[in-house]
Amino acid sequence: MAKLTLGFISAFNERVEPLMNGTVKAEGIELIPTYSHPAETFWRQLKFGEFEVAEMSMSCFLIAKSQGADMVALPVFPSRRLFQTELSYNTDSGITNPEDLAGKKLGVAEYQQTAALWIRGILEHDFGVSQYTIHWYMERSEEMSHGSATGFKPPPGISFNRIAPNKSLVSTLIDNELDVAHVASPFALQANTLDRSSRIVGKNDWSKIRPLFPDRIAEGTRFHRQHGFLPVNHAYIIRGDIYKKYPWVAFNLYTGFVKAKAVAKEKLLEQIPSALFFGADYLSMTRERIGDDPFPYGVKANQAMLDTITGYSHEQGLTPRQMKAEELFAEQTLGL
Repeated sequence: MAKLTLGFISAFNERVEPLMNGTVKAEGIELIPTYSHPAETFWRQLKFGEFEVAEMSMSCFLIAKSQGADMVALPVFPSRRLFQTELSYNTDSGITNPEDLAGKKLGVAEYQQTAALWIRGILEHDFGVSQYTIHWYMERSEEMSHGSATGFKPPPGISFNRIAPNKSLVSTLIDNELDVAHVASPFALQANTLDRSSRIVGKNDWSKIRPLFPDRIAEGTRFHRQHGFLPVNHAYIIRGDIYKKYPWVAFNLYTGFVKAKAVAKEKLLEQIPSALFFGADYLSMTRERIGDDPFPYGVKANQAMLDTITGYSHEQGLTPRQMKAEELFAEQTLGL
């Protein structure tokens, strides 16, 4: 029996790579992989629906689904990040801790992106800083933003601004035009069509730039102990026409992702002793603070995280209501 051929677009991710390179197969499916920077992937998929299976921003997915977009997600979350620990501030801003961000100018690539959603939610719920007290600055142009593909409009009452086209998050931060920005280092951003910070770096050096959370491990441990999860960034979606015609694809793809993650984990455990001198110690510390699997898949294992991100999305005015798992994920995966 011939396999179903599906176009599959994703960034490189070690937990997904075995499925991308064919080491792991999704039963009955032949995937044609395309590697792409996430910022470009999401714009292309939201705008044109080019691929049958695609990596997708969680925030953009929630917004698109709330508007009736014809796609369904798999509870596969390839990346998780402590977005609040990626904020950097200029020492001339007077900032010394997260509570000082009220009244400040904060730059993000895009207001509706997942990183910004988590930053706003964590600042408000964990540190008492309302999104309405911050002046938000966006790097991406309206035309080349994910928001343009979803019809995003800033929520009422938000101080919403765009950075000039000849400037970037990096340049405005180090030139003291922004107080704080979602920029972790001079080369934190890979070059891509949507983001300018990898190309426009400003006139000054980084001597006055400091991380908002100097001890990233301590903040990550605090967050995980308080919330019980690490924030997800992306998921994978199946285009609606494919899912309707071949509903079995959802379970088979999910199983393939799970197998690929297992292969990646085994490979990592084999590499740690020789690749990282203190790798075994770091792995032990990670397990002690976060558990054996920092990247769980499935709806059940991620219920607290899903309740939080959908709640933040609605609370911040990105979606008209709090979305439910049954509205978001393929029916065949809801019990997993």
